Amino acid sequence: MIELVYETHSISTHNEEGVATGWLHGELSARGRALAAELGERRRDDGLAAVFASDRRRAFETAEIAFGSTDIPILLDWRLRECDYGELTGGPAERVGDEVKSRIERPFPGGESYRDVVVRMARFLDDLFLKWDGKRIVVIGHAATRWSLQHLVDGESLDAVVGAPFEWRGGWEYRLAEPPDVLRSSR
Repeated sequence: MIELVYETHSISTHNEEGVATGWLHGELSARGRALAAELGERRRDDGLAAVFASDRRRAFETAEIAFGSTDIPILLDWRLRECDYGELTGGPAERVGDEVKSRIERPFPGGESYRDVVVRMARFLDDLFLKWDGKRIVVIGHAATRWSLQHLVDGESLDAVVGAPFEWRGGWEYRLAEPPDVLRSSR
């Protein structure tokens, strides 16, 4: 069994400016850096074996601020990235928001679909069992990471979770008794 705590990356300058960052790195705003420090205070004594973060700067900067002064290893993984918005990357977040429901199965032009994100997240979760079974970990990711967990672990339909209103909270906790069924995740 793996205890997985999902945390969002902290607020980026692109979040504040209404830019759809996607696979761009982005960077934390002043408020985002303060929230990352709060994440560390909230979680650093939580019995964590490791922190996994997306390899996009806004996520690994969150991890570094929160956990960089501890002995908890921080591991970056590209599979935790946001959905690739393709040609819409770097454009208005509102435009991407208008399209997310239509991109569950159909990729963004030059990018990927949310189903593609679920498949890479399922592979990430499978790989966790190779070394982290019986451990408690934190995953720092993006909206697509969260939606994938809701689908793969909670069993919610992608249609229900993709684009659903987001309400921030101090982490979501999951217990994974076994790796997800990758075949189910690709349907």
